[in-house]
Amino acid sequence: MTDREDISLGVHNRAVILDLDNESRSWRYGEKPDYTKSEERLAKHSKYNHTEGSLAAIAQNLVRVFEMEASFKENPSEWCSIAQEKFVMQTNNGRAYTAEEIANIGTYNTFLPKSEHYDPDREDFQSSADVFHTAFPEGFLWELVEVYSAPPVVTFKWRHWGEFTGHFKSYDGTGKTIEIVGVSVAHVNDRLQIERLEHYFDNSKFLQGLTAGCPFHNNGGATQ
Repeated sequence: MTDREDISLGVHNRAVILDLDNESRSWRYGEKPDYTKSEERLAKHSKYNHTEGSLAAIAQNLVRVFEMEASFKENPSEWCSIAQEKFVMQTNNGRAYTAEEIANIGTYNTFLPKSEHYDPDREDFQSSADVFHTAFPEGFLWELVEVYSAPPVVTFKWRHWGEFTGHFKSYDGTGKTIEIVGVSVAHVNDRLQIERLEHYFDNSKFLQGLTAGCPFHNNGGATQ
């Protein structure tokens, strides 16, 4: 690809866009991410197979590309999934975060409320990524369930799930699947770039699942 403007968002899935993107230089870990294992797990565990080119498939591609860029590109000016001058994201009508803020603190810290088990104000991008990658070593998968409206305001239902086989803070994994279901609204421009992304879900349920068991201890104290 010679120009990021040539990327046709929504038409291509995440893997194709990664192959096309030869211009981005701000890969967080020095190279493009490898989603091979994630795609294999999605193929095995997804409940919904959307027809290529359908509105549902397009909406799913948009979100997965945004998630990839927010997770792996440090410089938001290289994110092709968003409308650079307008983009904001918020959860449950809370604070609206800019792309720059998301790049600095990570998506988990924009989603989760402050609680006794997790304080997003005391975490940064890398620390939050480490916490949840440790809890879900096989990944925390996302798929679109159904779509309710077409561009320019795309409303859709989704599910996010993974097996809690690692540990979260002082809590051992239970091996159980933790699943979150929500609804999002993506306001997009005529190039299908996201201008505003609104999420609605019970963001306390996620932490409840991670802290449902008994905490483990080391030398009499909780191991963080």
